[in-house]
Amino acid sequence: MDTNSLMEKLARAAYEKGSFNGTWLYAENGQIVSKGAYGWRDAENKLPMQEDTIFEMASVTKMFTAAAVMLLVREGRLDVDDEYAKYFPDYPYPGVTVRHLLTHTSGMPDDFETDTWVCPIWENEKRIPPCSEILRFIRESGEEASHAPGETFRYTDIGYCLLANLVEKLSGVRFEDFLKKNIFEPAGMKDSAIYHTRRDGRPSDRFARNMVLEDDGFVPSDVSEETAPYVIGSDGLNGCDYLYTTIFDMLAWDRALREEKVLTHAEQMIMYTPVKLNNGEEYVDEDGDRYGFGWGIVNDGEHGLVVSHSGGMPGLETWFEHFVDEDRTLVILNCRDYSDIRAFGGFWDGIRAVARGEEPEPVTCLEDITVKNPDKSKWESFCGKYEHPEEADFIVDEVFMKNGELYANAIIDGNENLTFRLYPIGENEFGRKRGMLKLKFGDDCLMFDDFTCRKL
Repeated sequence: MDTNSLMEKLARAAYEKGSFNGTWLYAENGQIVSKGAYGWRDAENKLPMQEDTIFEMASVTKMFTAAAVMLLVREGRLDVDDEYAKYFPDYPYPGVTVRHLLTHTSGMPDDFETDTWVCPIWENEKRIPPCSEILRFIRESGEEASHAPGETFRYTDIGYCLLANLVEKLSGVRFEDFLKKNIFEPAGMKDSAIYHTRRDGRPSDRFARNMVLEDDGFVPSDVSEETAPYVIGSDGLNGCDYLYTTIFDMLAWDRALREEKVLTHAEQMIMYTPVKLNNGEEYVDEDGDRYGFGWGIVNDGEHGLVVSHSGGMPGLETWFEHFVDEDRTLVILNCRDYSDIRAFGGFWDGIRAVARGEEPEPVTCLEDITVKNPDKSKWESFCGKYEHPEEADFIVDEVFMKNGELYANAIIDGNENLTFRLYPIGENEFGRKRGMLKLKFGDDCLMFDDFTCRKL
């Protein structure tokens, strides 16, 4: 199997199908096996993607925040089982430890998402709040904890923002400076730093600009009316995001872990230990993955211990995978919304399969499986309003014809409206580009997921 050719083929196909715009790198034993770049790092200014393009890493940053905490533990400045309130007495949730924050088991209120406080501040005050304001927001909200600390796992960015504030308080230096001196420089990550590009500007044109799909066209995420309030408003945070780096620096991070330049092997294994809930059982998600200190954890029967983390922001997807028992690493960085979820998922799954020595499935998009020259004689009968199933997060409200094609209006989470084209993929069966949803029409009814909805 020619690993480089397979990865190159997958990336090229995904790019041509509008579902990859970025860089990738795969290495074995520290040697690069495959790397490349497709698309634009700045589509507005027609700057082509380069292999050394600098990307925002989103939640991949969490592994570095967790590493910073481990360095403070080594220095004796804290213990992971210390209560957070020991260092911030006005933190209102007793019993929440540093470990709970690292493992997303703190039990802070379900409503505590970063956008619930940064968006209003940006929209109403036109300022980007600093990470230091989070504690005041938490305290003034008066919300009760959603569950006892350690009772269940709930992924959250705000816990890692609190950890960044803890690193600053105990180290006496800015979070950005602590990571630079204690992690990036020892690891040899020469193009890596914590940046706040919407607040302070991009330091160079090597920085990728995230693009979102809006009205069938791509616009920068910090310009889009839909995403700008969050993208700009959250740019003062730390801990959960805002590492900017390259595929080559992430390879340097892989080598630094193996060579113990930043963390000892024993410290790393603590981070790779799955969290146990109060009932004594390890938390396992629907895919069988576990979570430690800033790392997703998989014990693969064939490949041994594999740790990883994904990252996502509007117009951005990132991935770093570190094969602990096999000397392999995979980095995927993408800075534009996908046009077709099938092609996007096919590329992502395919390149990860190749990294495991497996043959990938071809990258396909919705057009590849769309029925050519379909019989449209029944399509008018499909049009109309449909009943809303109870407790459904995604509701197809209405189906209609437009320019000879079939479209649907949907309601998401009770308040967001979405219009999309339906593509015929079988007998009275249709799909949509931006999701894997399949809709099938019967006699005066519409079926999708496990729902059957009558025509009104």
